[in-house]
Amino acid sequence: MPFVWCNGRLIAQSEARIAVSDRGFTLADGVFETLRAAGNRPLWFADHLARLRAGAECLGLSVPYDDSAIEAAVTSLLTNHGHAASAVRITLTRGPTSQRGLWSSDNPGYPTLLITAAAAGQLPPQHLVICRATRRNEYSPLSGIKSLNYGDNILARREAVAKGATDALMLNTKGEVACATVGNIFVRIGGRWLTPQLASGILPGLARAKIIPRIAASEIKLTEPDLVRADAAFISNSLGCTAIASLEGRPLQGSLPDLPIYE
Repeated sequence: MPFVWCNGRLIAQSEARIAVSDRGFTLADGVFETLRAAGNRPLWFADHLARLRAGAECLGLSVPYDDSAIEAAVTSLLTNHGHAASAVRITLTRGPTSQRGLWSSDNPGYPTLLITAAAAGQLPPQHLVICRATRRNEYSPLSGIKSLNYGDNILARREAVAKGATDALMLNTKGEVACATVGNIFVRIGGRWLTPQLASGILPGLARAKIIPRIAASEIKLTEPDLVRADAAFISNSLGCTAIASLEGRPLQGSLPDLPIYE
């Protein structure tokens, strides 16, 4: 039976309860982190917690536990599940409120903190199309944090699947390349690895930050016409890297550079 950690308790998933008035459920008012774990050891834990707290501060959320308590919660959950490699998600919401509306004078009683874990899988090489249905908003502070609001990403992935692809490459409002729906993107052009700059409205990925110096990647303003010259590309996030086999129907090499950052 799968277990979760919810508001201070390790309980069976079937027993977990989130209030119907929780603002994370009604308004996507919250943040989250997804991290990789090896056995019962979460990887890059301090970095993930720092980003969770920065995102919470951006939204004015309080984190109801200190880092050591959250780490102990993650470790107990991983020990209970017993997977060799896990994907752990930490979700923080503003919590339930007694009043309706976008904002009210009523302060939620207490934030909701939920931690789940599942076996980490390996994705096959991906086939991408450029999303035309929506754009990444480089002017929004939400683009730089892991907000629960993933509506644009869902629209982009839905478009990709409808076109027979597996993922979408999102552009920003200026038409610059931003990211995939669930990760940062790297492309190889003329023998050099390139990745969109933070100003393009991307999430400052933890894997991205570790990969850039390892493969000497340049952070640039990457445009759609630049992609025509790419011969290889991959997606990175905290769970791993995935090769891109094709982009807009054009085959790419589908190989990854040597990236032992997840060990």
